Amino acid sequence: MISISEAQLAAWIGPLLWPFLRMLALFASAPVIGVKAVPMRLKIGLAFLVALAAQATLPASATIPLDSAAAVQAVVQNVLVGVTIGLAARIVFAALEYAGELVGLQMGLNFAAFFDPMSGSQSTAVSRFYGTLAAWIFITVHGHLMLSAAVIDSFQLFPATGSPLAVLQQLQPQAWGAEIFRLGLWIALPILGMLLFVNLALGVVARVAQQLNIFAIGFPITLGVGLIGMALTLPLMEAPFTMALEKALAVFR
Repeated sequence: MISISEAQLAAWIGPLLWPFLRMLALFASAPVIGVKAVPMRLKIGLAFLVALAAQATLPASATIPLDSAAAVQAVVQNVLVGVTIGLAARIVFAALEYAGELVGLQMGLNFAAFFDPMSGSQSTAVSRFYGTLAAWIFITVHGHLMLSAAVIDSFQLFPATGSPLAVLQQLQPQAWGAEIFRLGLWIALPILGMLLFVNLALGVVARVAQQLNIFAIGFPITLGVGLIGMALTLPLMEAPFTMALEKALAVFR
């Protein structure tokens, strides 16, 4: 009769369980992949497939008894690392949407707000357009593969036997919020500069030719210049987005 001890069972299940939990937490929190439209069964199947395919490249980890407190701690740590990687990618998306908010505010299009079922909040037309553009770029530059590679590489920096608090202390995710405003302003700066020049020109015209109704002609001019600026900067959007995504995921390698 074949007998299997608890230590042998933990040694077989552990190397597959910890990457699976970390990958599943990523797929549940990452942009594009983690939306509600993607079925949970598909996320679970993809997480198991990636964890199984990555067995050859994962470093050897210590065996953790599955009925011990260390196993609970390892579960919390792996879920936390996966969610943090997804959060890092979502910050890049949020920065691009914030750039759309700034551009829409200067163009006068922020009054066109509607409900976004994906995020469950109100979003403006330009912000929604930039968010959709970010999703397209994410798929084009193989962002899903970059996130999966970051999860696999994170086992070198955060092995499965580590402490969950050590992850938070080393990464400091609470300080990542400043990147949304810095990156968003950097992306929107060319269009904001164009619109600022247009507003200054309209201000001079309003002082020189006071008989003109500047409010009647100012909105279409500002809107037209903003749309032209968006059309000119769209081909250049891939470079800052890819650079920001690689920088956000570099802390896990």
